[in-house]
Amino acid sequence: MFPLVLLVSYFCLSLIPPKPKSISLFNGKNFKGWQGDTLHTWRIQEGALVGGSLTEKVPHNEFLSTTKSYSHYILKLKFKLTGTEGFINGGVQFHSQRIANPPHEMTGYQADLGKGYWASLYDESRRDKLLATADSLLVKQVLKPNDWNDYEVRTQGKRIQIYLNGKQTVDYTEEDASIPQSGLIALQTHGGGKVEVYYKDIQLTEIPRKKYSN
Repeated sequence: MFPLVLLVSYFCLSLIPPKPKSISLFNGKNFKGWQGDTLHTWRIQEGALVGGSLTEKVPHNEFLSTTKSYSHYILKLKFKLTGTEGFINGGVQFHSQRIANPPHEMTGYQADLGKGYWASLYDESRRDKLLATADSLLVKQVLKPNDWNDYEVRTQGKRIQIYLNGKQTVDYTEEDASIPQSGLIALQTHGGGKVEVYYKDIQLTEIPRKKYSN
């Protein structure tokens, strides 16, 4: 009887799917797995990816993107945005692609960073507008200006959720069937200001398709 119980228990456990594993997208040491202007715009400093400058204006948007595309996942990272002059902004692109003209741009969703845009969902170089705007009072309560903050992006089917320091700021469902729900992940430093943006501890957990329905 006892061996039978063990056999049944083992069989039941074998039916439980393994928990998705989290992978690190940045090793903290080099640009392996990433592509972009690593000669002038992007550098690695104390285990973080850093874009921009506080002494010279960033001439135009620059993106450091993954070399691999992803579909449905939970993306977690830490960011710090600092600036002294002009438009101080950055962002985390996802389900995105590079475009030919201008060659430094990308198109796709962006979890935005910066005054008036914090933790909101922007459509970069496509519809060129905010798709969902974070509550400004909530952002004011949880944001740590000029310091490290936690960012989380969840993409499940056509549903997109954004979290800032553990608080949900966006819950958006895409209604346009022509919009791709997969693509590159990228980090932005926005043009037009003296700005530095830092990103580190970039972790991704892919979500199995059966975990979502849309």
